[in-house]
Amino acid sequence: MKDNQKGATPNHTEDEMTLTNRQGHPITNNQNLRTIGNRGPATLENYDFIEKLSHFDRERVPERVVHARGAGAHGYFEAYGTAGDEPVSNYTRAKLFQEKGKQTPVFVRFSTVIHGGHSPETLRDPRGFAVKFYTEDGNWDLVGNNIKIFFIRDSIKFPDMIHAFKPDPITNIQDSERFFDFCASSPESFHMVTFIYSPWGIPANYRQMQGSGVNTYKWINSEGKAVLVKYHWEPKQGIKNLTQKEAEEIQAKNFNHATQDLYDAIEKGDYPEWELFVQIMSDDEHPELDFDPLDDTKLWPNDQFPWLPVGKLVLNKNPEDYFTEVEQAAFGTGVLVDGLDFSDDKMLQGRTFSYSDTQRHRIGANYLQLPINAPKKRVATNQSGGMMQYKVDRAPGQNPHINYEPSLLGGLEEAEQLATEHKPHVEGNLVRESIDRNDNTKQAGETYRAFEGWEKDELITNLVNDLSKCDPRIQDKMIALAEEADDEYGSRLREGLENTKKGGSSMHPLGNKDGEKAPKIAEEKGHESEPY
Repeated sequence: MKDNQKGATPNHTEDEMTLTNRQGHPITNNQNLRTIGNRGPATLENYDFIEKLSHFDRERVPERVVHARGAGAHGYFEAYGTAGDEPVSNYTRAKLFQEKGKQTPVFVRFSTVIHGGHSPETLRDPRGFAVKFYTEDGNWDLVGNNIKIFFIRDSIKFPDMIHAFKPDPITNIQDSERFFDFCASSPESFHMVTFIYSPWGIPANYRQMQGSGVNTYKWINSEGKAVLVKYHWEPKQGIKNLTQKEAEEIQAKNFNHATQDLYDAIEKGDYPEWELFVQIMSDDEHPELDFDPLDDTKLWPNDQFPWLPVGKLVLNKNPEDYFTEVEQAAFGTGVLVDGLDFSDDKMLQGRTFSYSDTQRHRIGANYLQLPINAPKKRVATNQSGGMMQYKVDRAPGQNPHINYEPSLLGGLEEAEQLATEHKPHVEGNLVRESIDRNDNTKQAGETYRAFEGWEKDELITNLVNDLSKCDPRIQDKMIALAEEADDEYGSRLREGLENTKKGGSSMHPLGNKDGEKAPKIAEEKGHESEPY
């Protein structure tokens, strides 16, 4: 037989645009499966048909438990080389921050938290703001939300919180009574409730939305000295939020509006930008403060801990394929590079396990070999095997027989530690206790007083609408928390609930007014048709 079957009669035509199956076989008929006669039945040896349908049956991976609805884009982070007026090297040795103008490629995924993958982007819900930096030292993931605080301060409560906020396990409908039952029973959540039920709970889109790392992290300098740090993304497009009524009007027209807004802006060259600020605090317990700096339910006052600009983020490229990039993008709070470190923040400690663990469940043990997740630098590891491995991350000169360390026979070797290692001092009894400074309402009152008049009005209206349908014990607890936070806040909430008709169903998305009437309205407005 001659090479390349020269001289053979072709059985089909094939060029770059010819459809093939995954084995590379050209598909000559993609309209009809193989049958006995043109009416059937079909035969079992329909390989192309079976391959096509069996892959189709498996093309959805498990949905994220939280942050399922998402949109994403590529871009770059440009460092200023400074933290405020000081060299950033005073605080961190992380290479991506050191040089003014240094650019690091990034991928950003925005999301809503509670609802499913095709839920409306107008629902009252925190928004995720996750950034993957492809640095020269490997990947750094800064995983956060649009609101700078959180509902809880201890990660052991996270599964219960999400269960309460997710749809009822029997009705499969989100229920505001379940939401407020958890929050009233977890007073530390009141500050976050104040934000979520205000217009800040419905950002107008992703471009005009803040971001925050939420957790407290550490920066480490070349001497091994640490400071505590908080991260804040501020949109250069300005900040815009929606009222409940405005969100419902938008949802009636387009429930993908935020994804479309981001995509359209980048397509037409109107690249969104954010500036990254940090707040810095010495690495100790700060007994002079009335809150613990590791408490995620608290803001660090910017008059005491000013926002220091350290760089900017630009998004300038849309994904080429949504599933490959946005859906398979995997983030984790434990993904840090040299010069960045963990604090003892109890939420951060729990997230660091949970985030990477859920990605292994969702997209497999080798999810870090996917291009969207792989670092843009060399990788050499002794890890191997597992579903969907398509290469072994060996070094060019590595002895392929040696997949362990240490070895004298040509295996991988440890990197030399050049900078001084950070060695925090830790001592104490092992306990199951809350942190000492846990005032649950002071900052909620400060936040309420900082709101503009229309934001206060919207907050009270939204709270009254949902709380009026809740058990009186839940109402009393929420009123007490509001009164503790601010006299006006409490009196307005109490008065609103006293003047609102009680009862009605609480089974509707948070903040939704009269949602329980929708089934009856649909029945009444439905047009009768004859059967066919």
